[in-house]
Amino acid sequence: MSYDFLWQIALILISTKVFGLITRRFQMPQVVGALLAGLVLGPAVLGLLPSDSEMIKQLAELGVIVIMFSAGMETDIRDLKNAGKSGFLVAVLGVLVPLFGGAGLAAWLAPTENMLQNFFIGTVLTATSVSITVEALREMGCLQSRVGNTILAAAIIDDILGIIALTIMTSMGGSGESVVVVLLKIAAFLVVCCLVYVVGVKVMDWYIGRAKEKNLRRYPIAAFVVCLLMAWVAEEFFGVADITGAFAAGLMIGATKKAGYIASKMEPVQYLFLAPVFFASIGMTVVLPPMTTDIIVFSVLLVVVAVLSKWIGCGLGAKICGFSTKDCNRIGLGMVCRGEVALIVANKGAEVGLMPDALFGPVIIMVIISTIVTPILLKLAYKGESEMQLEESVLDDRMEELEQLDIVTDQLLTREQEIRGKNR
Repeated sequence: MSYDFLWQIALILISTKVFGLITRRFQMPQVVGALLAGLVLGPAVLGLLPSDSEMIKQLAELGVIVIMFSAGMETDIRDLKNAGKSGFLVAVLGVLVPLFGGAGLAAWLAPTENMLQNFFIGTVLTATSVSITVEALREMGCLQSRVGNTILAAAIIDDILGIIALTIMTSMGGSGESVVVVLLKIAAFLVVCCLVYVVGVKVMDWYIGRAKEKNLRRYPIAAFVVCLLMAWVAEEFFGVADITGAFAAGLMIGATKKAGYIASKMEPVQYLFLAPVFFASIGMTVVLPPMTTDIIVFSVLLVVVAVLSKWIGCGLGAKICGFSTKDCNRIGLGMVCRGEVALIVANKGAEVGLMPDALFGPVIIMVIISTIVTPILLKLAYKGESEMQLEESVLDDRMEELEQLDIVTDQLLTREQEIRGKNR
C-alpha cells in the first residue's frame, strides 16, 4: 500500500491556501487561487501532483457534493420558487444560444461529414458547472440575493436541459437511452425530491421536538447521510447529476429547525478539507495534447464563443424577466463556468463517436479558461459595490418579496369581504 496520498493531500491544502491568499490580495476570490494551485502543481506545469489519482478524484467529487449541499441549506425554498420562472427562461436561452453558437463555429472551422458532430460541440457548450460560481458568490456575500437564487434555479434547469440535449445527440448517434425514458426519469426524480422535502422536514422537526438534548452531533450526521443518499439516488437511478441531488437535500435540511447548527458543523469539513481538494483537482486534470496552428485558432474562438454565448444568452433571459442591466450582466457571467460538467459531456460523446479526437484539446482549454475567468468576471461585475450596498441589495430583494405578499394578502381580504357581502 502506498502512502503518497498523505503528502499529496497536504500539498494540496497548503498550496490552495497560499494561492488563495495571493489572489485575495489582488481583490480576487480565493477560489481562483485554488484553481491555479492545482494547475501549477499538476501535470500541465510542475507535475508534482498526478492527474489520475482515483482517491483524489473521489474526494473531489465528495467536495463538490458538500459544496452544493451547503448551497442548498443557505437557499430559502421560497426564494427559489420565486426565481423559478426567471431561472427557466435564463436556462433555456443559456442552452439554445451556446448550442447553435458552438455548432456554427464547428461547421465553419472544423467541418465534418457528420453534422451531429458539429452540433455535439454546441452540446458541450450548453453545460454549466455552478459550484465555482456558488463559492465565488458566497465569498462576496451575494449567494442569497435575487441574482444568486436565479443562477441556482437556472443551473438546476440547465442541468436537466443539458441531459436532454446529450440524450438526443447520443440517441441520434446510434447509442444511449430514448428521450422519452430520460424525461420520465427526470419527472420521477422531481417527484422524489418533493416527497423527500415534505416528509423529511416533518420527520426531522418531529424528532428534534422530541429530543430533550440540544446541539447533538446526530443531527449533522443524519443530514450528511441524507445528502449522500440523495446524490447517489440522483446519479444511479435517475441519471441526474449527483450535485443536483445534494442541492435538493440541502434545501430540505435548510428548512428544519436545526439548519443553523448543522451548517456550522458542516462548514469546517467543507473549507478545511473537501472544497480545496475539489478546486485543486480541476487544475490537476489539465493535460494538454499536441496543438497545431488550426487547433489553436479554433481553441481561441471556442473560448470566445463559450463565454459570449452563455453571457449573452443567460443575460438576455434575465433582461426579458425584468432584471436591471447590471444584474443581467452578473447572471450571464455567473453561468459561464463549464468545469468538469463539459468534460463529462465530451467523454460521453467520444464513446459514441460524436467527439472528434482532434477537438478534445480545444474543449479542455475552453474548460480551463471558463473555469478560471468566471469568478474573476463576477468580481469585476460587483466592483464598486461596498458590503453595505450588497446588503442593501439583498434587503431590497426581501422588501420586494414582502410587497408582493402584501398585494396577495390585500387581494385575499378583498375577496373575503366580497364573499361575506354576497352571503348577507
